[in-house]
Amino acid sequence: MALNFANNNSLSAISSLPASISGGGMTLIQEQTASSSSTISFTSGIDDTYDEYVFKFYDIHPSQDGSTFFSFNMSVDSGSNYNVAKTTTDFYAYHNEGGSSSGIYYDPNYDLAQGTGFQYLADNSGGDNDQALSGTLHLFNPSSTTFVKHFISTTNVAQVADYSVAFYAAGYGNTTSAVDAIQFKMSAGNIDSGVIKLYGIS
Repeated sequence: MALNFANNNSLSAISSLPASISGGGMTLIQEQTASSSSTISFTSGIDDTYDEYVFKFYDIHPSQDGSTFFSFNMSVDSGSNYNVAKTTTDFYAYHNEGGSSSGIYYDPNYDLAQGTGFQYLADNSGGDNDQALSGTLHLFNPSSTTFVKHFISTTNVAQVADYSVAFYAAGYGNTTSAVDAIQFKMSAGNIDSGVIKLYGIS
C-alpha cells in the first residue's frame, strides 16, 4: 500500500493535501446566544446538505435554581410546531462535591414512549452563579423521507445539589418526514445565558 504525504514535512507549512485525502470536518452553520431566552430555535440550516448535524452547548445557565431540565424537540414544519413523537432512553452518572455519593442511575421518568413532549438532555440544573451545563446533541440524517430520525446526546451539568452529573440520552423521532427545525428550552424558567452552535458534519 502506497503512503500519502503532505507536500511539506513541517506541519505549520502544509499548504495542500494529496488528492486522495478528503477534507471532511465540521462546518459551523449557525450560532445563537441566550439572554433570558424562553426558547432557542434553529429554523434554518437543517436540510439535506449534511447527513449529520451536531449542536454544541456552551455554559447553558438556567434562570432558576433547580426543578428545571434542559430539553429539545424537533419540527417537521419549519418550526410551526415542535411535537415529533419520540421513543427515547437515558441514564446518568453522578458524583457530589463532598465525595460521599456517586453512582450510575437509570430513571424511566425521563424516557419518552412515542411522546411528543420535549426530551430532557440534562439533569436538574443548578442556577448558582458558577453553575452551568455543556454538551452535544448529534442528529442523524434529518432530511430522510424514508427512515426515522436518530439522535444521541451527552451533557455534563453542575446540578442543583452540587453534583457533577454526566447525562446520556438517545432515541429517535418517529417520523419519515424531514426534520427541518430544532428547539431548545428549560423545562421551567428561561435560559439565562449560554451559547448553542450548529455544525454540519461532512
